[in-house]
Amino acid sequence: MLELITSDAIPFRHAFFTRKGGASSGIFAGLNCGTGSTDQSEIVAINRARVAEAMGVDLPALVTVNQVHSADVVSVSAPLTDRPRADALVTATPGLALAVLTADCQPVLFADPKARVIGAAHAGWRGAFEGVLEATLEAMEALGARRGDIAAVIGPTISQPAYEVGQEFFETFADEDRANTRFFINGQGDRLLFDLPAYGLHRLRLAGVGHAEWTRHCTYRDSERFFSYRRATHAGEQDYGRLIASIRL
Repeated sequence: MLELITSDAIPFRHAFFTRKGGASSGIFAGLNCGTGSTDQSEIVAINRARVAEAMGVDLPALVTVNQVHSADVVSVSAPLTDRPRADALVTATPGLALAVLTADCQPVLFADPKARVIGAAHAGWRGAFEGVLEATLEAMEALGARRGDIAAVIGPTISQPAYEVGQEFFETFADEDRANTRFFINGQGDRLLFDLPAYGLHRLRLAGVGHAEWTRHCTYRDSERFFSYRRATHAGEQDYGRLIASIRL
């Protein structure tokens, strides 16, 4: 059985899928939807087909991009034959399911129910820092959305107690804006702990969305439900599964 995490703030069909209900095995056990992983491509295709079915679309209408930790956004009006390098998608076309893959980074789903415009963004620290969330809002506005009518929901992501970073990482944020220091607390020794979802919510609210929330699920701490790049790295695993989040009109 697939497990779908949803939010009452989004009135359209959507889901932050957990790893449950997939066909993959081993370190990828469950619903690994990462075509860039070393999992068997045939198995990943089965997993993505299950997601498409849950979203009520044919597999070609489950639209993803080649994610590169950028602030680039693609406006989609039909299924893509090639996956462009970008980290967010928007559409006003019914029948398309926009989707992003994550494994600790923030999956963010956007919806303007009045204009009937939706978006999906992959927002790790670098993408959020570079402005992928604001770029997604701008692309939605180009399709007729209004920021004050947009709800943005951050799905399962790494939480602050699990996100240890170094001084150089901290200085990147502090140099950009001293107010960013609020998203860090002291960790072990000279390490710090970064609050990625709080930073994402801050950027969204500063950008003027009507509603912003986090589902409050931590990918690192719940290995039964979520894949985690950082947890896999700490365990010395060679690869890791990718979670998928999707939204459609």
